[in-house]
Amino acid sequence: MTGVHPTAIVDPKAQLAPSVKVGPFCVVGPHVVIHEDVVLHSHVVVEGRTSIGARTQIYPFASIGHQPQDLKYKDEPSTLEIGTDNLVREHVTMNPGTEGGGMVTRVGNHCAFLAASHVGHDSIIGDHVVFSNNVMLAGHCKIDDYVIFGGGAALHQFGRVGKHAFIGGMSAVENDVIPYGLVVGNRAYLMGLNLVGLKRRGFSREQMLSMREAYNLIFSSEGTLRERVAMAAEKFADKQEVMEIVDFIRAEADRAICMPRPDRAA
Repeated sequence: MTGVHPTAIVDPKAQLAPSVKVGPFCVVGPHVVIHEDVVLHSHVVVEGRTSIGARTQIYPFASIGHQPQDLKYKDEPSTLEIGTDNLVREHVTMNPGTEGGGMVTRVGNHCAFLAASHVGHDSIIGDHVVFSNNVMLAGHCKIDDYVIFGGGAALHQFGRVGKHAFIGGMSAVENDVIPYGLVVGNRAYLMGLNLVGLKRRGFSREQMLSMREAYNLIFSSEGTLRERVAMAAEKFADKQEVMEIVDFIRAEADRAICMPRPDRAA
């Protein structure tokens, strides 16, 4: 295998596509599957039942697929599945699943994990997600597409973050974040909608106005949250983005919804 540096240790049972490049001092375990054009730059360790999708790049001292940081783990044959076109920078850690969480940790496509960020066991991450430096994702979390985490942010186990949400740097998030939401603080509160991100991704003015109107209705002080969500569902039944927020709030979940502070508006 001409793409493997002579100082790297690749188990003969590992499955590597011919175009894979394995740099100096990397270690690849026997149950690993690495697809086309993946690059392990140097000093990368990939272990466990881990698969890495095409064109993903992994930088020095990343630890991928070692046993999860869960004291209940008993060597069950769980997996870590990493999609295509991902960027995994220095000192990133990603853990496989456990028997108590579905047996798989899954990372989507076109994501970026910056230095020293962590993906906990049994978490499911969508596409085009960005973890800035030192982001801490606990086990059993679910992150939808196009979510961005600012540096040093942390999400509680079993937490959910809806699509296109933005988590401010150094935020400690203990509750679920609605789609298109913007949260900041310790403990994090909902500051409004991620309008800057929506503009960058081509959402129309009409779409953003509908979402903002629905946000102000759902998080107003009149009645109960259940009643306000029902009103939004009826009023904006033909607005897909609003209904995504409605469905997210209505879904059964382990965590409460991250709410605004009383003195903050959308």
